[in-house]
Amino acid sequence: MISLAPSRWVIGSVLTALLLYSSGLLAQKVTNPTNDHPNPYQTINDYFDLPEGREWGSTSAVDIDSDGESIWVAERCSSNSCALSDADPIIKYDKDGNILTSFGGGMIIWPHGIHVDGHGNVWVTDARAASPAELAQNPNAAGKGHTVYKFSPEGEVLLVIGTPGVAGDGSGPLLNSPNDVVTGPDGSIYIGDGHGGQGANADLSTVARIAKFDRHGRFLESWGSIGTEPGKFRTPHSLAFDSQGRLFVADRGNVRIQIFTQDGDFIDEWYQFGRLSGIYIDANDVLYAADSESSATSNPGWRRGIRVGSAITGHIFSFIPDPARSPGGTSAAEGVAADKHGNVYGAEVGPRQLVKYVREN
Repeated sequence: MISLAPSRWVIGSVLTALLLYSSGLLAQKVTNPTNDHPNPYQTINDYFDLPEGREWGSTSAVDIDSDGESIWVAERCSSNSCALSDADPIIKYDKDGNILTSFGGGMIIWPHGIHVDGHGNVWVTDARAASPAELAQNPNAAGKGHTVYKFSPEGEVLLVIGTPGVAGDGSGPLLNSPNDVVTGPDGSIYIGDGHGGQGANADLSTVARIAKFDRHGRFLESWGSIGTEPGKFRTPHSLAFDSQGRLFVADRGNVRIQIFTQDGDFIDEWYQFGRLSGIYIDANDVLYAADSESSATSNPGWRRGIRVGSAITGHIFSFIPDPARSPGGTSAAEGVAADKHGNVYGAEVGPRQLVKYVREN
């Protein structure tokens, strides 16, 4: 006999959907696609080599050195994880693409975000612990992940935020899949915590917040939770400050930028830059926004690529389109940075490369 009574799974799914709807999690604001701006950049592939002839792995982490032109990248060890490798994932290049230094081998499972502060120190987020399959192959991968590391320019560990290998619940100093890190004007540390907010299995317990620490790594406060209302997030994937000291958050699952004061007060939200994975703001308040996930299903009508505009007005100047036009998946830059000469660098998870874009005029 077939029972017509709803199963526990169905009832649970309906209740979860109602909770998510009431929290705004299923809503999404729609704006017209911004795909038609000019592209004044020339694409340069194969500009960067890796140590010892190894192939590029996935990378979402790129930033510019305090000299304004050297490039730092964190690469996932010729794969999409460093759990089975002792290769140095953190690499510094000069402006001509030559390797200057590398470090971090055996320390990090999944390098995700990178930030170079005004003193040249390098901050890297390790966004997950090793999987059971990875641990079975390499037990030494245990006790790593869910952390932010501060390195000196030479690779000395200066500070660790979070407890390696221990995932937090979003309520205190422990981190849970931290996406990105940035230091504020007064040295305070801001972390976009929680990578799972846009996933199909995300529920109201999913971590989605900005965690703030003082310059010494002491936890101060956090704000945000999963949802779509102002001040809530569905994966706070990338962070940047503008010249006014405002914190910009690439709220990827909500297909928007959110702007806050340094104390977490909501200022504004922008939808014109697409489904952002990466955000970078230079000294002239030019905003570079990397859209690596827009597709017919995730953000209909929008093309993947890098949108360049103003952090002051929100106007878009130009668009570097992703050459892979097919829907679905991840391609184009996920991490983005720009040097003092106006050259743009895109760190790609899907094609697994670091691409340089040179402005032609």
